[in-house]
Amino acid sequence: KRPLSVWRYAELLPISDESKIVSLGEGGTALNRCVRLAGEIGLKHVYVKNEGENPTGSFKDRGMTVGVTKALELGMKSVACASTGNTSASLAAYAARAGLECIVLIPSGKVAFGKLIQAIIHGAKVVQIKGNFDEALKIVGELCLTHPIYLLNSINPYRLEGQKTIAFEIWDQLGRKVPDKVIVPVGNAGNISAIWKGFKELYAIGLADKLPEMIGVQSEGAAPIANLIKKELNEIEFVEKPETVATAIRIGSPVNWKKAAKAIRESGGTAETVSDDEILEAQKILARREGIFAEPAGAASTAGLIKLTRIGMINRDELVVCIATGHGLKDPEIILKQFPKPIEIEANIEALMKILPSNG
Repeated sequence: KRPLSVWRYAELLPISDESKIVSLGEGGTALNRCVRLAGEIGLKHVYVKNEGENPTGSFKDRGMTVGVTKALELGMKSVACASTGNTSASLAAYAARAGLECIVLIPSGKVAFGKLIQAIIHGAKVVQIKGNFDEALKIVGELCLTHPIYLLNSINPYRLEGQKTIAFEIWDQLGRKVPDKVIVPVGNAGNISAIWKGFKELYAIGLADKLPEMIGVQSEGAAPIANLIKKELNEIEFVEKPETVATAIRIGSPVNWKKAAKAIRESGGTAETVSDDEILEAQKILARREGIFAEPAGAASTAGLIKLTRIGMINRDELVVCIATGHGLKDPEIILKQFPKPIEIEANIEALMKILPSNG
């Protein structure tokens, strides 16, 4: 029996030469049952899929192992992406593993330090542009169209093939059961459609007896897909200058919006917006109640869970899985801004006892 990982499901992935697989041990992330969180909001069955346990600290590694493997199969020597942080960190690591040149474009001053240093240490050519992510993606797309460079943003279908394994693992970890609802943070919108595709494949081959409702969560300052769904529009209204503390989902023109909207609507799901304050509160709750340290974007799914439960959109007996897309160490600056510095005392037990609750 193969261990839980992306490549446990190799037969369902579009790779023809397994000798070229580029892996860092991605997948197999924990599906944590969150009893304390569930109890606080009045639910019975809440799980968090902790994608921060992947090699570079986010779900992007699932897509990169397949995408970079495909680049090798195609004989490519260079890969590239635009990124708000996690994509660049992941691609840089997998390109290094494969011996490929890596080029990443990022919006100047908008990428969390924890993610930026990952791309740098893995040897990527990191270029900052005076613009936002959407502009970076346009430029890198033009580069890859005119040069022999393989684009590995989530517009690449092989990326999404790797990310669909989140669905396979959830099904495996729940004892070959499908949850009632899956809540996903949404930025460039590839992940929610990939996870939906995974569940549909399980259903199509007879391994699942139902499909989950897919729920997308976006920050209020970057919510084109949530607005599309909630307003029941056919065409999306992009956000020219997206802003949110959740840097990984600070995207105003998601390239996969049609796939995401289809996944949400086809599944009978919905989309919701949350404020930055709600995201940061959910991040704190996950850490202090369940020991899960997610970056703000990763905590957006839990923020959505809390809000949707409060307004009666989730029933007490439903089994709900939230996807925590990245580790909190990806974006530590926000923590330092929220909380006071540690207390400093003299080096003796008396000083310590004075500041402990009820003197210990």
